[in-house]
Amino acid sequence: MRELLRKLSSRKLWAAVAGIVTGLAMVFGLDENVISTVAGAVVAIASVTTYIVTEGKVDAESVKRAVDAARNAADALKSADKT
Repeated sequence: MRELLRKLSSRKLWAAVAGIVTGLAMVFGLDENVISTVAGAVVAIASVTTYIVTEGKVDAESVKRAVDAARNAADALKSADKT
């Protein structure tokens, strides 16, 4: 599941999707303004999604480090009490 989320958060993937959508839109003769709007929306959404996912991972790692530090401190206190 994490691998899928990582792949879906790839800006390269979404840029490729935007390129495919743009190409198909041109083939079917859509207006250039519509094409630009759709391609811009896809890239913007991908960028925001990538940012949110990345920041979530950074925050989760920070919390994990804080928990580990608290556990180490508690273990050190327990060891000090035993002596």
